Amino acid sequence: MKISDIVDNTIKRLPNGYVFTYTDFDVDVKHNETVRRYLGKMVAEGRIVRESRGRFYKPEQSSFGVLPVPIYQALKDLLEDGSKRIGYITGYSAFNELKLTTQVPSSYQIATNVIKKPIMRGRYRIRFTLQKNTITKDNIPLLKILDCIKLIKSIPDTTINQSVVRINSIVRELSDGQTKEIIRLSMKYPPSTRALLGAIIEDIYTPERALLLRESLNWISRYKLNISEDILPDKQNWNIQ
Repeated sequence: MKISDIVDNTIKRLPNGYVFTYTDFDVDVKHNETVRRYLGKMVAEGRIVRESRGRFYKPEQSSFGVLPVPIYQALKDLLEDGSKRIGYITGYSAFNELKLTTQVPSSYQIATNVIKKPIMRGRYRIRFTLQKNTITKDNIPLLKILDCIKLIKSIPDTTINQSVVRINSIVRELSDGQTKEIIRLSMKYPPSTRALLGAIIEDIYTPERALLLRESLNWISRYKLNISEDILPDKQNWNIQ
């Protein structure tokens, strides 16, 4: 079979918006240059779009033109290593995903276990932040909640009180196992994050449920978050001001 046929058949099976590279084609390495040239020809013909250097996708048309590639696809090589998760999108994207803000990010923040320098990926600026917990597919939703608590002062187009109300409702929906896990994961977050999580859990459940968080804190410390006592009745128990 011709190289062009192999490339055509492979791309035909891919969904629109799926980002692929030269290595996604089942051809001998000696034909890599032929694959590169043929993909360049397909880009010139408008059959595929170059997302960034060496990365392409099948465009999806709408009444407004070609839709941009889904952000996860654009960044998936920074988030996955084979079947292993090595990062997740956080920051403003997490605020938006958890309905803490309606503001759409213009740049993206990725949490990883290894700190990296900022990069440009196509038209996106990517910043990296260090996540001290091991990242897994299952714990990413909980890590995003903790990130939002940690960055609660930075959430745009809202107030801290409104954010606490929303985070309270999110934590309230966690299962018993997830509640225990988010407490465990929070031990690698700053004390202010643990204090606010503890106050929220105490408000939802009992002081006993938040005991591990209480014992992890230095009770000389104070956390100035400007949260109303009407919103967080137990805040004084956690030295939250």
